[in-house]
Amino acid sequence: MAKQRVEDLDWNNLGFHYRDLPYRFKAEFKDGKWQEGELITDATMHLSEASEVLHYGQEIFEGLKAYRQKDGSINLFRPEMNAKRFENSAQRMAMEPFPADKFVEAVKEVVRANEEFVPPYGTGGSLYLRPFMIGTEPIVGVAPSSEFQFRIYATPVGAYVQGLTPTPYLISDFDRAAFAGTGQVKTSGNYAGSLYPAMQAKKEGYADCLYLDPREHKYIDEFGGANFYGITKEGQFLTPKSDSILPSITKQSLFEIAKKQGLNPQETTIAVEDLDQFVEAGAMGTAAVISPVGSLTYHGEKYTFNNETEVGPKTQALYDELVGIQLGDRPAPEGWIQKVEV
Repeated sequence: MAKQRVEDLDWNNLGFHYRDLPYRFKAEFKDGKWQEGELITDATMHLSEASEVLHYGQEIFEGLKAYRQKDGSINLFRPEMNAKRFENSAQRMAMEPFPADKFVEAVKEVVRANEEFVPPYGTGGSLYLRPFMIGTEPIVGVAPSSEFQFRIYATPVGAYVQGLTPTPYLISDFDRAAFAGTGQVKTSGNYAGSLYPAMQAKKEGYADCLYLDPREHKYIDEFGGANFYGITKEGQFLTPKSDSILPSITKQSLFEIAKKQGLNPQETTIAVEDLDQFVEAGAMGTAAVISPVGSLTYHGEKYTFNNETEVGPKTQALYDELVGIQLGDRPAPEGWIQKVEV
């Protein structure tokens, strides 16, 4: 793949795709310690055919964005939370955690090195950053790797879902993650298992799947790549409480915003039969930000929100506040924004 040239980009129509930018970050763990990391230009990874990641899936990743401000400066949104979640994922997957302070600085290095690819303010685009770590030791028997490679690549993206237009979703009979498994970990296996259900749902005209708890199949868990929330008829923000869903940074941020907007947010179990208490619903995550849900269908029963075609007023207010903070147009709570000095 040829290196992306900035002059070839249409900032207003980026889509959500990988582009080979000039620089990425690489660090290796070997001989019991992390080696000094560095920026590199080669996007190709060279691995043994027996590498742990290829056979036993020892892998974790993160996703965050850099935003161009009106004055031309660049913001990161709560990157220390990504660093902490990455550390938690590493511990659960028997991997050597990458130091949190070095994680954040490496993210900033990648943004600085690819600064010309941060989309201009007002285009709706951002620079998406993908930190990830894999087990690289050649292994035949099932055992944790003792060698790891940590990388961060960047790619300019537009909106993951175009516009705040509600879409229909299917509640799946498949499980996204096992009870007491790796549902709270950002690891590739959780997403691989969701590919087939999502593909089948899309063939039936749905945007994606919403999954139920893997133990009883009674309660809402999360979408294939985002957390769920609903706004009740009384105006309360509810989101599922579960040990098998990913702790979303976007969800935690919206939870705080919902408090300030008087929505009395709460994490609680949400049964399928209680979905009719909601007048608005949505998916929330780094890529999606907020994607309004028009309807949820489960075993032929359809639950609709707002009027299925227009975003609800409380969802719109949550979206405007979150995006306004990320873009620097609205005051941010203390510690939510880190500047990238270029």
